[in-house]
Amino acid sequence: MSFWKNLVGKFTTLIGQKELVDWEAILIESDLGINLSQKLYSLLEKEKLLTRTDLAERRIRKELIAILGNDSLSFPIGQPGVILLVGVNGGGKTTTAAKLAYKFKSEGKKVYLAACDTFRAAATEQLKIWADKLELPVISAREGVDAASVAFRAFSQASQSQADYLIVDTAGRQANKKNLMLELGKIKKTLEKASGQIPLFVLLVVDGTSGSNVLIQAREFHEALGLSAMVVTKLDSSAKGGMIAAVKYELGIPTLFIGRGENLEALEAFSPEGFIEEFFSR
Repeated sequence: MSFWKNLVGKFTTLIGQKELVDWEAILIESDLGINLSQKLYSLLEKEKLLTRTDLAERRIRKELIAILGNDSLSFPIGQPGVILLVGVNGGGKTTTAAKLAYKFKSEGKKVYLAACDTFRAAATEQLKIWADKLELPVISAREGVDAASVAFRAFSQASQSQADYLIVDTAGRQANKKNLMLELGKIKKTLEKASGQIPLFVLLVVDGTSGSNVLIQAREFHEALGLSAMVVTKLDSSAKGGMIAAVKYELGIPTLFIGRGENLEALEAFSPEGFIEEFFSR
């Protein structure tokens, strides 16, 4: 039985011949967030569907698809277009950087990588390993060097080489640590100044198993940096996935890709319809 069906069973009470379903509890348990859960509950209440389980589920599906929409996102076009990857530790930024690089290279694009996690030598080494596998240039520096200076140098070299994309990997940040977020802001401002009129694409990478914490991370990174979109990694059977809809509903930030494994090919374009189908059968 799917997670969704289990929840419906868990929060359904039989009184005589009548089933009472606690839809608000089900929606919140699905990681849809308080605000979206309340909106959906009010919709069911208004349309008198609270006691009609099949019709209620159908209505929730329809509303979630409408919320997720079909966003026509595109990466910045320039020489280079800059993609700045941000997120907390362990979200999968470095692996996502490699997957994006693989995707662009497969499309015939010229790609540079920038290792701007100068706090951990291991992070730089991990990106270098991926770059070697992909036969792509990576700009890096020794541990402790100012990350913004690495980003600037990477942009300059990518620009001189007329690269299509520069993918910038950054150190994991706890969004509530102001000094760390300020450093990310410095990297962003440095790249914006270097690239001139070409807008940066700021991509938040989150761990799909983090549940409702994803909404908290997205809100704080968005306030600090202005996010373009989100990549959700580790979206397997243990991740409920509702946070994808919650982030879009509350912040307007769409999900661009889903990551499911370590393989370079394991980066799927996000499909609202496909996600909803999986959400109810997960």
